[in-house]
Amino acid sequence: MPTHRKLAPASPWTEVTATKKDWHGADPRLLTSMFTQTLLIRTFEEYVLDLAGQGLIHGPAHSSIGQEGGAVGSVLPLTGADFVGGSHRGHHQFLAKALGYVAPGGIDLRRPVDDEVRTVLQRSLAEICGLARGFCRGRGGSMHLQWREAGAMGTNAIVGGGVPQAAGFAWSARQAGTDAVSVTYFGDGAVNIGSVLETMNLAAAWKLPVCFFIENNKYAVSTHVDEATAEPRLSARGLGFNIPSWRVDGMDPLATYLAMREAVDHMRAGKGPTIVEAEVYRFFHQNGPFPGSAFGYRTKAEEKEWRARDPLALVSQQLVENGVLSADEIEDCTARAKAVMAAIGDELLEPDPDGKPGTRRIRPAEWPDPSFRDVGVRGDLSEFDDVRVADTGTGPEAFQGRLEQRKFIDVVAEVMSRRMAEDASVVVMGEDVHRLKGGTNGATKGLAEAHPDRVLGTPISENAFAGLAGGIALDGRYKPVVEFMYADFMWVAADQIFNQIGKARHMFGGDGQGSGVPLVLRSKVAMGTGYGSQHSMDPAGILATAPGWRIVAPSTPFDYVGLMNSALTCKDPVVVLEHTDLYNSVGPGPVDDFDYCLPVGKAAVRRTGSRITVVTYLAMTNYVLEAVEQLGLDAEVIDLRWLDRASLDWDTLGASIRKTNNVLIAEQGPVGTSYGGWLSDEIQRRYFDWLDQPVERVQAGESSPSISKVLERAAIARTEEVVAALQRVTEN
Repeated sequence: MPTHRKLAPASPWTEVTATKKDWHGADPRLLTSMFTQTLLIRTFEEYVLDLAGQGLIHGPAHSSIGQEGGAVGSVLPLTGADFVGGSHRGHHQFLAKALGYVAPGGIDLRRPVDDEVRTVLQRSLAEICGLARGFCRGRGGSMHLQWREAGAMGTNAIVGGGVPQAAGFAWSARQAGTDAVSVTYFGDGAVNIGSVLETMNLAAAWKLPVCFFIENNKYAVSTHVDEATAEPRLSARGLGFNIPSWRVDGMDPLATYLAMREAVDHMRAGKGPTIVEAEVYRFFHQNGPFPGSAFGYRTKAEEKEWRARDPLALVSQQLVENGVLSADEIEDCTARAKAVMAAIGDELLEPDPDGKPGTRRIRPAEWPDPSFRDVGVRGDLSEFDDVRVADTGTGPEAFQGRLEQRKFIDVVAEVMSRRMAEDASVVVMGEDVHRLKGGTNGATKGLAEAHPDRVLGTPISENAFAGLAGGIALDGRYKPVVEFMYADFMWVAADQIFNQIGKARHMFGGDGQGSGVPLVLRSKVAMGTGYGSQHSMDPAGILATAPGWRIVAPSTPFDYVGLMNSALTCKDPVVVLEHTDLYNSVGPGPVDDFDYCLPVGKAAVRRTGSRITVVTYLAMTNYVLEAVEQLGLDAEVIDLRWLDRASLDWDTLGASIRKTNNVLIAEQGPVGTSYGGWLSDEIQRRYFDWLDQPVERVQAGESSPSISKVLERAAIARTEEVVAALQRVTEN
């Protein structure tokens, strides 16, 4: 018979309950703050639902009515230096953090509401209505509320999408030597999301001061938690990652406060992450002013039972019983809160001249100007005003330093070594970047030994560490450089790359100070290495369709140094693509000057000519040059270097096209995700009158590269394909 030994989790799992003695012994100022915040949030949310019922909210109105106790109780132990981030249902947490920031001593509704508190309510309502004076200039609405100054780092419409960023805020706080903590709020639906679990593991491994605050409101839209998991006590998730966990009645603000205070103390002491699960209940449906029973997934009896546990009623009752406030004072405070919201509404709304009596509309002057549409998709590049640029787009001739023939991969490591030595804000992370003498290709050689606290070897969890880097970038004190071992892995982390990092600047307003997302993502294109379909892709064609990202594609050692320096200077997120064909190639590169930048949006003319313009990038540049020389053709070869729409060098392209009247785009990517697809369309629309024939293209086949050497070669484009295309295009 085998021997059985019962195992126990390494971390504690605790349920916290507030007693009458706790209520009686609580500081009256704490209880007053608890009441006023809960009341203001409740009144605010009721006003939002009223507007939604009138059709004045464009888009969703995810109210938190019923869940305010968890938000208020958990935010009260925090300071203005701490961070919070929430989900699509995040009005209550955002308001609790913002109100605590402008009124750290508490709010007393027995007196008139001061201007700062009123402004928070006004700008929050304006944002939910999509108006210009909102915190995000109307772009965020109900689901994307951000006020960085207050540490409210953004609510998020992707379930679990904001959780990895919270780990980034926590890493930045710890690295900066502060005791600030980060709290990420999400619901029972997000607990089963991969990015959440990945981040729990990463935060625990690195002992980050981040609290995973689970609002267990029992329903993910209409699906009950019992249907979604075999363990509905969701704080149990922490035990698998060795994270201390608390479970509490979130309808009780004081109990939540007590549990959260213990969790915050744990994190401030440097002991790592925590989990707090608060059982709460949203009184209304997922969206809008109707109860869940109206949609058939909840019973009226269930809703009545939970409404009897209303957190606002509980804290009001306790204030009266403990002699902190009288019933009349509570009634007066309630009337004052409603009056404040009504007055704010009157500023934003007016009678609808074309509607029925009593109907209102948004005041026309409150809407954003349509010309603001694209402002903030990316920055204005003013960060480059005082940067030394050592290239005019014609090659390294303008460079004043010493050049030698350098191996490409060596300068990859050397420029990063230089930047990390000169700039203590640069941090490198990725799988195996701290091992193997520089990662899998030597790109991080020597960095871990020189900067052990800023070279972070990550778990295999691209979603988590890409999102963590996004949080670091949003915080702004550090510049993360993320390595994805292969470009294909971007799709593992697609939410963080496209929905989060790429959209953050624009989504949260985009034009204010500190609105940048300075992040560099390095990844390699490995076509021709025999690594097959899932390790070989060229992502440029898809990345170019995603607003927010800048894309650079260095093809020489000299260019790599200048483009990486530009990427690290830029306040926008930048993808730096590297090709394995280039790693062992040799070309002119710097020996002792690694501090120059190449201008954003400037291509390089690698060869001048007058018969045809060949547009290319990355390793394909060398194959194009080989093909042109082989044919002895009078071709002009343009190496784009910058691939995103905003940074494309139309001046250089236009001048060449007007001269040659003929264009060939050459790339290695497959036809379905081809970069040249959109580029040829744009060239033909811009330069139709100068073209003697349609733009021609060289690209790979439809299939992904295979492991077989023969099939892989058939699936990609190189010199031979360019030769054939040039012969075809120029035969007349």
